[in-house]
Amino acid sequence: MMKKNVLISGGSGFIGSHLTALLLQNGFSVSILSRSEKQNKKDVFYYKWDVKSQFIEEESVVRADYIIHLAGENIGEKRWTAKRKEAIIDSREQSTLLLYSAIKKNNKKLDAFISASAIGYYGAINGQEICTEIDAPANDFLGYACQKWEDSISFIENLHIRTVKIRTGLVLGKNDGFLEKLVPLFKYRLGSALGSGQQYMPWIHVDDLCAIYLQAMTNTEMSGPYNAAINDNTTNEKFSKILAGLFGYKIWLPNVPAFALQLALGEMSKIVLTGRRVSSDKIEQTGFEFNHTKLVEALKDCLPK
Repeated sequence: MMKKNVLISGGSGFIGSHLTALLLQNGFSVSILSRSEKQNKKDVFYYKWDVKSQFIEEESVVRADYIIHLAGENIGEKRWTAKRKEAIIDSREQSTLLLYSAIKKNNKKLDAFISASAIGYYGAINGQEICTEIDAPANDFLGYACQKWEDSISFIENLHIRTVKIRTGLVLGKNDGFLEKLVPLFKYRLGSALGSGQQYMPWIHVDDLCAIYLQAMTNTEMSGPYNAAINDNTTNEKFSKILAGLFGYKIWLPNVPAFALQLALGEMSKIVLTGRRVSSDKIEQTGFEFNHTKLVEALKDCLPK
């Protein structure tokens, strides 16, 4: 019996590489869309695509039973100029439309199409309210970008394919993700809280995030958006104190002033100066159980030994 195949866009990245390992462990074969030529490995196949020129090796879609769509420009990589904002949105919309066109052209009946999204859907806010999947998108760039991202998935939903959107919090993983930038500062006792420090930081361990993607594939009752983050009211100050403690010290530096971050990052500073509380009830009601629910233990697992 042939193994079910999962096509992943963004499969070579931080989350994609962890997800690939989990899928292989669970008896799937994996196809990865790549901009460059790569050598196939056991149960891992590479196909070329280029979103800008709207090229894709269509065999990748024909072969797939599931598609997991992770690709998109890193929202926190560069200052949000008008051109950068356009690239962030285009990378998500155009990549989805490229997949859609290949699915439609080949009349491909997928078991499910699962897309990344982000809790940025609820916007750059600071407040006590808990955001749930029924809330409207925020009226700011983060909310708009996530809304456009999710709206592009509706084309695939219109092909009568089950679609799931995973609204992801801050992902914790070893030697990658946003921790990769923080660890050197905290290791050398230069870490501190940002701005007020009271902004919420909904987080998730990369292993739990990958497990959510696997469940979204195999649980045929799942459709629509799901928040993927631990609801433990972690603030930036709490996060910073725990991380410093794991390196054996108490924070001695004052908080980084908001104005300094605004000068350095421009509008992108909203990513680190604002936060939101989100509910994980909907994903847990599917029977999903988080393995990493304590921040200190999750961080321990992710720090270099």
